[in-house]
Amino acid sequence: MLADAFEALKKFDWGTDLSVLSPIDDAAVTAHGDPAVSQELENRLLAALKESLSRDAHDYACRKLMIVGTVASVPSLAGQLGNKEQSHMARYALERINVPEAGVALREALGTVSGSQKIGVISSLGSRRDAAAVAPLGKLLQTDDPAVARAAALALGTIGTAESAAVLQAALPSANGDKQIVIDGLLVCAETLLAADKHAEAKAIYQSLAGEQQPRLVRLAATRGLLACARA
Repeated sequence: MLADAFEALKKFDWGTDLSVLSPIDDAAVTAHGDPAVSQELENRLLAALKESLSRDAHDYACRKLMIVGTVASVPSLAGQLGNKEQSHMARYALERINVPEAGVALREALGTVSGSQKIGVISSLGSRRDAAAVAPLGKLLQTDDPAVARAAALALGTIGTAESAAVLQAALPSANGDKQIVIDGLLVCAETLLAADKHAEAKAIYQSLAGEQQPRLVRLAATRGLLACARA
C-alpha cells in the first residue's frame, strides 16, 4: 500500500483526495517508534523529490521530511533553497531536522540566495536558534535592504544569546537606515533571554533602551521589561 501511495503522490495536486496518501501518513506515525520504517519512508520521500512533482505534492513530501528527515535529507533540501517555488517548504523542513548539517546548509545559503528566499533562510536560522549564525547574521544588519536587515535583527533576537545581544548592541550606533530595526531585535533578544531565566542579560538590554533619547514606545517597552525582570 505504501508503494501505491507514492505512485499516487507523483500525480497528486490541489484538489486531489488526500486519502490516497494515507499510507504515507500512517507510516510517518509508525516511524516515531520504528527506525526501520523511518528510514524507508525517508528514502521514499527523497526519491519522490527527484520526480517532477506538483507544488502541492512537493510541499507534502517536505512536510513528512520534517518528521522523519535525517542528515541524509539535507543535500536534497539544501539544493531547493534557491528555487522560488520550492524554497519555502524545503527550508521549513531543514529548520526542523535536528542535525548540525541542516544549520550548515542554511548558513551557506545566506551567500547564495536573495530576496524572499534569503529572508526565509534568515528566519529559519533564527527559529533554529543557531548560535553559529550570529556572525553572518550580524553582517546583514548593515545591508541596504531594510527587509533583510530587519529579518537578521529579529533572528538575532530570537537566537537570544549574549553574543547575539552584543552584535545587536554594536550595530545600533552605525545602523544603516532605520535604527528601529536593530532596537526591535534587541527587544526580542531581551524577551528571549528573560524567558531563559537570564535576567541580568535581559535587564542590561532593557536599561540600554530606557533612556530619554529613545522614542516613547521604546522607553515604554523597556520599562515593562525592567518590571518583568524585577518580578522574575
